[in-house]
Amino acid sequence: MSDATSQKIPVTVLTGYLGAGKTTLLNRILSENHGKKYAVIVNEFGEIGIDNDLIIGADEEVFEMNNGCICCTVRGDLVRIMDGLMKRKGKFDAIIVETTGLADPAPVAQTFFVDEDVQKNARLDAVVTVADAKWLSDRLKDAPEAKNQIAFADVIVLNKTDLVNKGELAEVEARIRGINPYAKLHRTERCAVALADVLDRGAFDLDRILDIEPDFLEADDHDHDHDHHHHHGHDHHHHHDHGHGLKHYHDEEMQSLSLKTDKPLDPNVFMPWLQNLVQVEGGKILRSKGILAFHDDDDRYVFQGVHMMLEGNHQRKWNEGEPRESRLVFIGRELPEEAIRKGFESCIVS
Repeated sequence: MSDATSQKIPVTVLTGYLGAGKTTLLNRILSENHGKKYAVIVNEFGEIGIDNDLIIGADEEVFEMNNGCICCTVRGDLVRIMDGLMKRKGKFDAIIVETTGLADPAPVAQTFFVDEDVQKNARLDAVVTVADAKWLSDRLKDAPEAKNQIAFADVIVLNKTDLVNKGELAEVEARIRGINPYAKLHRTERCAVALADVLDRGAFDLDRILDIEPDFLEADDHDHDHDHHHHHGHDHHHHHDHGHGLKHYHDEEMQSLSLKTDKPLDPNVFMPWLQNLVQVEGGKILRSKGILAFHDDDDRYVFQGVHMMLEGNHQRKWNEGEPRESRLVFIGRELPEEAIRKGFESCIVS
């Protein structure tokens, strides 16, 4: 990782529908003896019910906790609060920003792409969505925000799994995968997930995300030898039972698209193509991510995007023996899949 990137404080955006268990997770971060210094930015103290016994001194906006973490509210502008945190003594290991249960995480995530001062000091590490195993399927039907939160996530904490049976759990997971096949999924009760699994994931090092080829993409676009792919062909819209009791949902509204090539890309064609794509189609593209191998370039280039906004840099040298592949992922609504594939192919150095 370039020094510039590693000096930046990782920021986790924590989202999830009302009642899914975000408060439980936040209280753990603010009270457990994890030896790290986290700054937690919440919408309203009252809403999340932080235990007053844990609070030491409080100036009006910032509360210090017994375990050295601090907590503050987004009364004003997130950018102003971030600036304030950056000026405080003793930098933090990480910053966690909680979004309200009804919110679309996009504007919060975009703050870390737009404001120059924030960008100098902080980087979006991961969007973590807490989902309620029992109620998520209903929410996905009636609440578009719930779907956005799943589509947006790098990490999903599927909580309250003790309240559903195995079949219901498999179904809710299949629904999640229909919307977002790439997020890392943790099943929990009372948000009992290791904090290291949700904080400072280094999600900017996209290997983790892009290594997991979801195992239910159509065989036709991938050379996987899983037997159970071959007899389905292209009836995307049916629910398949692949012999291991899991149905595979295809969400009518959300799609994800994964592209890769082992041929080098021409940066002078690729960068303008990508910028133009997100300018024109950004409303439909919720998240985009990629690791790129450019022609005559020994460094891996990584980028991530939220709607129209992109952030990227040269990350590190390609390792000896590491396959120099470019891999991209787009998640969104009504993606112009054919156009994206053709556009990507036109960036390959022939």
